[in-house]
Amino acid sequence: MRTSKKIIQPIKSVFSFVVDGECEYWYLQMLKDNEKSLNIHLSPEIYKKKTLKEQYKRVLELAKESEKVFWIVDFDVIYKETQEAKSRKKTALQEFQELYNKYKNNNKVIVIVNNPCFEFWVLLHFCYTTRFYKDYKTLLPSLQKYLSNYEKTEEYFVRTTPDIYKRLKQDGKLQTAISNSEKLGEFDFKNVETGMAEMYKIFREEEIKKITATI
Repeated sequence: MRTSKKIIQPIKSVFSFVVDGECEYWYLQMLKDNEKSLNIHLSPEIYKKKTLKEQYKRVLELAKESEKVFWIVDFDVIYKETQEAKSRKKTALQEFQELYNKYKNNNKVIVIVNNPCFEFWVLLHFCYTTRFYKDYKTLLPSLQKYLSNYEKTEEYFVRTTPDIYKRLKQDGKLQTAISNSEKLGEFDFKNVETGMAEMYKIFREEEIKKITATI
C-alpha cells in the first residue's frame, strides 16, 4: 500500500508594518486579503497616537522576528508640531530625523514617509504632482476630483465593493502610482515642503513585485 507523502508548505517570510494611521492599516489588510498568492505574511500594526519614540521601539522589536519591517509615517503631524514649536529644545522634525538616521545601516528596516499623508499615495494613482499639501484637509479637494466619495472610514476602505486595494489596483492605476512615486524619490529633510509618497518601496520587494507587476 502506497503511503501518501505529506506536502510541506514553504515557510512564509514575515513582513511587518508599523503604521500611525487607520487608512494605512486597512489598505495593507486589503492587500493581504486580495493577493492570496503572496509568499509572505503581511503583519500590519496600528500605533495610533503613539509617540515617534514608541513607534521606533516597536520597529526594533519587530526587526528581531521579521525579515523586513516597514515603518510608515505620515509627515503632516510632524510638520504641524514643528511649525508650532516655540521654546522646545528639539522639534518633532529633529527628533524624527535622529530616529530615521539610526536605520541607515539596518537593511531589515525600511522607513516610508508620506507627505503629508497616505492620501498623497492615493492621489498618485491618478496624476503626477509634486504639490505640497500641509495636511489631509488641504489635499482632499484634489483627491475628490478622482474619488468624489472618498472617506477615511473602514466602511469605505474595507466594506465597499470594490475595496480600496481593488479600486486602486484596477486599470493599471497601481503601476501608475508606483511610477509616479518613484519619480518623486525619497524624503528630503532639507526640502520638507514637497509632496511625495514612499509607498512604492513596499512594491519593490521581490515577492510583492512578482504579483503586482502583471497588473
